[in-house]
Amino acid sequence: MTDNSNTPTAANAQRTMYGILLLIGTTHLLNDMIQSLIPAIYPILKDSYDFSFSQIGIITLVFQLTSSLLQPFVGIYADRNPRPYMLAAGVIFTLIGLLCLSVSSTYAYILISVGLIGCGSSIFHPGASQVAQMASGGKKGLAQSIFQVGGNGGNAIGPLLAALIILPFGQSAIGWFAIATLLSFIILCYIGNWYRRQLRHSLHNVKVKAASTTGLSEKPIKYALLILVILIFSKYFYFSCMTSYFTFFLIDKFSMSVQNSQLCLFAFLAASTIGTLAGGSIGDRYGRKLVILWSIFGAAPFALALPYLNLPLTMLFAVIIGLVISSAFSAIVVYATELMPGHVALIAGIFFGLMFGLGGLGSAFFGWLADLTSINFIFQVSTLLPLMGIIAAFLPKIKTDKA
Repeated sequence: MTDNSNTPTAANAQRTMYGILLLIGTTHLLNDMIQSLIPAIYPILKDSYDFSFSQIGIITLVFQLTSSLLQPFVGIYADRNPRPYMLAAGVIFTLIGLLCLSVSSTYAYILISVGLIGCGSSIFHPGASQVAQMASGGKKGLAQSIFQVGGNGGNAIGPLLAALIILPFGQSAIGWFAIATLLSFIILCYIGNWYRRQLRHSLHNVKVKAASTTGLSEKPIKYALLILVILIFSKYFYFSCMTSYFTFFLIDKFSMSVQNSQLCLFAFLAASTIGTLAGGSIGDRYGRKLVILWSIFGAAPFALALPYLNLPLTMLFAVIIGLVISSAFSAIVVYATELMPGHVALIAGIFFGLMFGLGGLGSAFFGWLADLTSINFIFQVSTLLPLMGIIAAFLPKIKTDKA
């Protein structure tokens, strides 16, 4: 029987390629799992080499810079020069960085190693988002959500695997995760083959539509992109406070054990994963602007109340916040790509770069503020951030805002 799924026909281009979406989501899981190992091994590096907290901070800075600032430039290149096997090539940087990190014995080599892993991540995200939209069959929000859920899963299981594998066996055990990068390389080679077959037809369609889909002039597009950047700031500054300090908040306010606080954080992250997947589908059906508005601003009442509740309500509201606020990112990325069709990789590079960069800055800022004040104070302050979501009401309507 002939497999028509790989035939680059117009009909096939309109199909949602769930197999490709699941595969690209899986590679996102593997990529972000490797990324999340880096902060998880900080205790090992600090004890083994007697690093200061400032040196640990520089490791984070090098990783964040290479994994965020490079993404827009990779996106520009990917839009102008689509390369089916660029994603697989990017994994090679991750593999080399991972193996180097497992044997690095000096601070300089550790910085180079995390920089290589960051470069691999920068190459991966813009191109992978491009593939996800190409395979969406018009369901762009759903496709972006499936892709994003993979990353969320990787961020969740990375520290768990680090605790099970790296902490008992030491720094050299980092090299065992090369198996994950090799698996990702194989999957991305397969996706590259599919991408190569689809590229000519799909890229032609994108270029034909590029000038006619938004219905907006240049000035409103820039205005809308600025609003989206502000929304990303409000979401990820608040999200960084929750992911980095929610456990400390529970321990400080309710005298909760470390283990139970980690379980509560897992509940918040699990709800965030569900919200990410739901947000894409809702955006496809009812419009992205609606999802963006109510995912961030809609979380504000629950966030504002969170620091003043008892333990059961605190956990209930944390889960609701995770569900609601996490539905925004996929809708934001897809809305932005609809503002600038034909620049999918660039937009993905910019917004994934902002996500990583602002998350890192937010964590550092709230840590600094907590040292000056208290954990409870930073939660009282950070809960004001979702109120900024109201500016989503000023986003212009675009012709492709509804599926």
